[in-house]
Amino acid sequence: MNFVTVKTGSPAPDLQVSEWVQGGPINLKDFQGKVVVVEVFQVNCPGCFIYGIPEAIDNYNKYKNDGVIILGLATAFEDFDKNTVENLRLLLNEKKVIGETLTTLTYQSKLLDGGILTYSIPFPVAMDKLLKEKLPIDEKKIMEVVNANIPDFDLYHQKDKEQVISRVKSYLETKPYSPLTFEEYSLRGTPSTIFIDKKGILRETTFGATGLMSATIEKLLSE
Repeated sequence: MNFVTVKTGSPAPDLQVSEWVQGGPINLKDFQGKVVVVEVFQVNCPGCFIYGIPEAIDNYNKYKNDGVIILGLATAFEDFDKNTVENLRLLLNEKKVIGETLTTLTYQSKLLDGGILTYSIPFPVAMDKLLKEKLPIDEKKIMEVVNANIPDFDLYHQKDKEQVISRVKSYLETKPYSPLTFEEYSLRGTPSTIFIDKKGILRETTFGATGLMSATIEKLLSE
């Protein structure tokens, strides 16, 4: 499996999912002529529920009649026992959160009694497809990860290169699954957002709570 198969300015590949838990099935090619925004989150990610998902909901309500498609993608690159499709169903069907999300939102008084979210997610949501890793990890796969995360790796001194390669190898050997869409789009964490223009071209991916979703949507709509 290639860790990098799409770069900004290239056609956006369809999302690789195990299941559309809410809405769908979705094929990105069906949205030619519309701006597509994919909000990527983990169920066990407090920041996703404090910042990323609410911002996506606000923009869904703002632009749903203006040629903008907003989708949700739950992924898992850690805490595989919590970031599951079962807990995603619990979230979407009963508005219940778990793990660190439950702890943090409870502490911040952002939940109703019983660990219930104060909002619902109105747009289609899928679970990223997880591929079980195979051991041993070959050199090609290690370098795919290195080059995806360190664009100027070739400029490193040899000793630094060896240290990076060693760390990546150790990481891959302890990682049971690879989230296919997360890695295909070279995302760095959650919350992340994928922006696809009217021609189906990947225009931008962002990581963290940027607060710039509306501005980016406006820019893409104006083209």
